[in-house]
Amino acid sequence: MDTTRRGMLKTVATAAGAAATHDLAHAQEKDHDHGHSHQAVPSDPALRVKSLESLLVEKGLVDRAALDALIDSYEHKIGPRNGARVVARAWADPAYKQRLLTDADAAIAELGYGGMQGEHMRVVENTPKVHNLVVCTLCSCYPWPVLGLPPTWYKSPPYRARAVSEPRAVLSEFGLELGDEVEIRVWDSSAEVRYLVLPMRPTETDGWSEEELAAIVTRDCMIGTAVPLAREAATA
Repeated sequence: MDTTRRGMLKTVATAAGAAATHDLAHAQEKDHDHGHSHQAVPSDPALRVKSLESLLVEKGLVDRAALDALIDSYEHKIGPRNGARVVARAWADPAYKQRLLTDADAAIAELGYGGMQGEHMRVVENTPKVHNLVVCTLCSCYPWPVLGLPPTWYKSPPYRARAVSEPRAVLSEFGLELGDEVEIRVWDSSAEVRYLVLPMRPTETDGWSEEELAAIVTRDCMIGTAVPLAREAATA
């Protein structure tokens, strides 16, 4: 980056912080004047980020559509595709599956994935009698190297609370109905350990290549709010 561009970014960032702080102070002053006790505006960091994004777009340094596309790619394509390849390899290679369940970090690293937010991984396997669901009750701990960016609902207080208190109802709202005979195990991710669900392989996928198998593994399957469906490959 040249000095002109660096200076521009510095100026924009400074202006963003000042604008956000001014807006927040003004909103809080209005709120106080009207006798309201609730906060009428987003948090200060959220305002700063939004203001910075708006100024970067205004200055022509960032294209909003391109930024949205980049975020969408990391949330739905790049990261989850890594995890899908891990799952597909486990389905196709029993020896790899055993290594994955025994030492997830090492097995995932075999495929070239790992790094920040992907340490201390544990893989939990779905079976006909057990279905696993992942949540982070404290914040939004999430295995970025294999799942990409965490979805908004994963970080929301309702999901974080209800996934623990009423997981069957939560899964039903995602469209996943499980029989009463299936035990639901909820795993609470943290900075010390992050979980990845190994879903069951659909029976009608015998003879499929790893690439074909990976195509039916979605992000939600690896969180536990969905299951792979072979027909998804036919409609993709």
